[in-house]
Amino acid sequence: MRFVVVTGMSGGGKSTAIHMLEDAGFYCVDNLPVFLIEKFAELVAVPDNGISKVVLGIDARAGQKFEEVAGIIDTLKERGLPIEVLYMDASDEVLIKRYKETRRVHPMNVNDIGNRIEDGIAKERAVLTEVKKRADYVIDSSKLLTRELREELDRIFVRNEEYNSLMVTVLSFGFKYGIPSDADLVFDVRFLPNPFYIDDLKHQTGNDKPVQDYVKSFPECGQFLDKLTDMLEFLIPGYIKEGKYQLVVAIGCTGGQHRSVTIANELYNRLKAGDGKFGIKLLHRDVKQAR
Repeated sequence: MRFVVVTGMSGGGKSTAIHMLEDAGFYCVDNLPVFLIEKFAELVAVPDNGISKVVLGIDARAGQKFEEVAGIIDTLKERGLPIEVLYMDASDEVLIKRYKETRRVHPMNVNDIGNRIEDGIAKERAVLTEVKKRADYVIDSSKLLTRELREELDRIFVRNEEYNSLMVTVLSFGFKYGIPSDADLVFDVRFLPNPFYIDDLKHQTGNDKPVQDYVKSFPECGQFLDKLTDMLEFLIPGYIKEGKYQLVVAIGCTGGQHRSVTIANELYNRLKAGDGKFGIKLLHRDVKQAR
């Protein structure tokens, strides 16, 4: 039997994850009151009941004794129930944006609608602290597309592949449009010759082979990529060990269309060919800017 508890921040993607798991064949129950969790677990754990995959969604709503959930999870594990905890998270900035778009009241503010969204988020994070410590899987949906979330859930709960706690985003950008605000590591590749000044390459991008061939024809390009790849392969295991969930590696050139795109593409391919202990995706922020 597989018993998955889905919880996390309101607006972090819990409902979406539950619906996706339901599509994958899980029997799903959402918003079950805390005091019914143990009884529900006992009922679904009965042998030969025809249910082999269960998802239970739990929200940290105002008025519920959510602080008891961590203890309940411990108790169920001690009884031998194969319980797994999926914690859906997102940055404060993303959560605020999502709530402003939907105009919903944050669940932690229902008894005091005068409180700011930020207050509700801070209160919820505090309430969820102990449950998050018990999470088997933490997925930060801040930058995930719907299809990327579905792929991650499918990999964990359908294909039963190893869970990658860290998602690395390789992001190209143009300095003329500003450094990405969410970048963790920023690398400047403007030391490489600029294809923009070559007529045949000016209106192409680093996604086109002629530009790639030009940029990679310089020895400095290969040397830089070797050193950068080596450094990231050294750093990433440390980030995973420290519990980091998102790492944005930003590669910048002047306009974000030639050199940075070429380097980002190559770096992505190199990291993707690694040991698979982290998730990785590729984004080009400014590649479609007018040239």
